[in-house]
Amino acid sequence: MTTDRSGSDAAADASADEPATASEDVREAVPTLLEQMGGVAGLIYSTVPIVVFVAVNALASLTPAIVAALAVAVLIAVVRLVRREPVQPAVSGVFGVAICAFIAHRTGDAKGFFLFGIWSTLVYAGAFVLSILVRWPLVGVIWNVVNGNGTAWRKHRRTLLAYDLATAVWAVLFAVRYVVQSSLYDSDQTGWLAAARIGMGWPLTAVAALATVLLVRWAERTEESENDATEGDPVADQGAGSGAPPAR
Repeated sequence: MTTDRSGSDAAADASADEPATASEDVREAVPTLLEQMGGVAGLIYSTVPIVVFVAVNALASLTPAIVAALAVAVLIAVVRLVRREPVQPAVSGVFGVAICAFIAHRTGDAKGFFLFGIWSTLVYAGAFVLSILVRWPLVGVIWNVVNGNGTAWRKHRRTLLAYDLATAVWAVLFAVRYVVQSSLYDSDQTGWLAAARIGMGWPLTAVAALATVLLVRWAERTEESENDATEGDPVADQGAGSGAPPAR
């Protein structure tokens, strides 16, 4: 009897450990936010069609520049697919350049190539600010969705504050991009507009991403500390252990 019970206990323990191990494997398999964006290479790839467009437009005219930018975007997508890199950033890159090229063609002006990106930054800034106001900061939502977590982080005041700050960083980044690039667009500074698009692109994105990681790590540490403090509360433990109301 004793042997059978020990065996069943061991089997139960083993079966209890299996879901945890599987959960850990799933979490490890979830790609990071930077990986979903295409990694550092993807951020750099996104600047190549811009450089080609401006260079060809300066040397030739608008139509050859549009064709060259589209050709480079497609070539980059093919290279990424051949190298078995994520498909989504490659397709998004071609789609984004196609929209920019279409607007430039419709407006008949090279600066139209940057119009979609300018207005997109304004929309992003508004969305990030709005998410803070409704107490669902986008950085917290995105981070926990990508990593397969739930919404328990919203119950911790410091954790929510950290995600608010990280979201505010991105909101400021997008707002600054819009102000600078829209002013260059209005003043017909196509060359400087391209420089601002690149200079305020992945370099500032890397800075914002670093700030996000630091704030999120701080949020996770404070959340763990709050959980440990709650678990270590003798009053809470006594009430939870006895299952009876406190004595009067």
